[in-house]
Order: sequence, then structure tokens, then C-alpha cells
Amino acid sequence: MKNTFADLIDESIQLELNVGEIYRMFQHMFPQDHDFWWTLALEEQNHAALLRSGKEIFAPRDQFPEDLLAKSIRDLKKTNTMLRQMRAEYTTSPPDREMALRTALELEHSAGELHFQHFMDQTDGTPADTIFRKLNKDDKDHAARIQAYMERSGMVKDKG
Repeated sequence: MKNTFADLIDESIQLELNVGEIYRMFQHMFPQDHDFWWTLALEEQNHAALLRSGKEIFAPRDQFPEDLLAKSIRDLKKTNTMLRQMRAEYTTSPPDREMALRTALELEHSAGELHFQHFMDQTDGTPADTIFRKLNKDDKDHAARIQAYMERSGMVKDKG
């Protein structure tokens, strides 16, 4: 069965929701970081909503910003499977605080999240691209924000 562009969008939406669910788990596991995780989880929800709206409004007109998505549905599916397994594992064996932050940093470097961030960092493109960027506003650069939070919390990411 051939995957369609709609399938790619759907898998990308699922990735954003899965990452948001993990951040929500961290929000409850680490009360001292509640606001940090809540903000990230909410922003992941917003990313999913933005993709869903784009699918409904822009995709039927062939105006959906293709650069917003990872190119490989297989990579997205693999990442989503890993995220579901991670959620199940964390239910019975939660990570410590540092591992949660390191995991979040790795998640933000996953294929789908990197494409989303790269797209949001661009300044050129179509009118639809500009609309997506304006709608996303400040809900971006999670990896840099996680890294900065780790540094403020005394947990610096390994350089190697």
C-alpha cells in the first residue's frame, strides 16, 4: 500500500501527540519542573493542532508546507513506536530527573521534531509557510530551551 501525503501528516501529528504525552508524564513525575514540562507538553499539543489544521485547510489546496514534515514515513512510524514503548516503560519504571531531560533533548532531535524546528526557523517561503510560522509563534526551539534548562539545573549535556 502506497503511503499518501495525508498519511505523512497523520504520522507527524501522532509524533507531536506522543512527545506531548511523554512531557505530561514528566510533568507529574517531577513537580519541581512542573511548569517547564507543562509548557513543552502544551506546545507539542499546539504543534499537533497546527498540523491537523494544515491538513484540513491547506492540504486539499496543495498548499501544505511540505518542508514542515520529515520525508520518511517509515522513520516517523519507527519513532512513534519507540515513543509508545517509552511511555509504557516509564509507567512502571520512571526515569530520574536528569534522564528525563536528556530523553527530551533526544526527542527534540528526532526526525519529525527536527524538520518542524528547521521549517519554523526559515524566513522565506510561500504565504502558507508564513501563516504556519505566525501561528506557531514562540512554540519552538525546544531543544535549546531544554539544554538551557539543564544548564540552569546543573545538568550539562555530555559533549561526546
